[in-house]
Amino acid sequence: MSQHARDHFFPGVPSAAFVALASALALASSLLTTGPGRAAPADDAAAAAAKPAAAKCDRSKFRIILDVGHTKESYGAMSARYVPEFEFNLNLGRKIEERLKADGFAETYLMVTEGKARPSLMRRVAVANKRGADLFLSIHHDSVPGIYNESWEFEGKKRPFNDLFAGYSVFVSQQNAQYRESLRFAKLVGNAMASQDLQFARQYDQWFMGKFQRELLDHDAGVYRYDQLIVLKMTRMPAVLLESGSIINRDEEVVMASQAHKDKVSTAVTTAAAEYCDTRTAAPPQVSQPQAQPKTSQPKPRTLQAQPKPQAATRAAARKR
Repeated sequence: MSQHARDHFFPGVPSAAFVALASALALASSLLTTGPGRAAPADDAAAAAAKPAAAKCDRSKFRIILDVGHTKESYGAMSARYVPEFEFNLNLGRKIEERLKADGFAETYLMVTEGKARPSLMRRVAVANKRGADLFLSIHHDSVPGIYNESWEFEGKKRPFNDLFAGYSVFVSQQNAQYRESLRFAKLVGNAMASQDLQFARQYDQWFMGKFQRELLDHDAGVYRYDQLIVLKMTRMPAVLLESGSIINRDEEVVMASQAHKDKVSTAVTTAAAEYCDTRTAAPPQVSQPQAQPKTSQPKPRTLQAQPKPQAATRAAARKR
């Protein structure tokens, strides 16, 4: 810049001071124009060095509870060939346990419960919460409402069946203390089932299911919401219920009993558990539990409960008058 220009734009500024000012402006300009392409790598490297590495999942210490649905006494649904659901659940549960342990999940626990239906449900919850676990998976096989059954003859007897509905389904309860993690695991299970070329049951979100209709949460994974399931809403760890397929469907019943299908399901569950385990430490902090706690101590219920007392006292005073 010429002396005339300096005098015009920076009157009264000595030459030495102007040179210093110009140098500072040039430095600032160079930093601004460097852009992320040059400056970012050093910054990213520093940030990466400062950020602690995520802890690797230790499968040997990762605890999974496999809940065999129903009991020998309360066996659940009956297949088209008159085999109790409990038998299907137990056989599949053993296969999943075997596969999980073979893949390093040594703390997998297969829970088989005895007794009548509802008491057995409460025992499952009590055992699961006492043992503690990183994941809870309840294993079942599906049927349909009785009004949709037809009749066929098998081994000289009339048996109900329905060949219209088929496929697996995955359920979660929004009332579970770790609902978001339950949903995350459910999606992993459903997607892993789909990757094994298995189809999910589409009937649950249809109007004709009546009281059995459920909200479909994930169309790709086949995940439904079922809030009232005791083993899902009362367990204190992420909990999922898997219906492996429909045993009231004559063709699918045969598939459910096959070793090939049990291999597919056990592979899917193990894949989902491994992915959940590996990504759990990277998951964002859960906010479902902190949000749920204030609900039990909100001031409104106390205010409403306190209101009848003055009213009762007023009515008593009125009667005295």
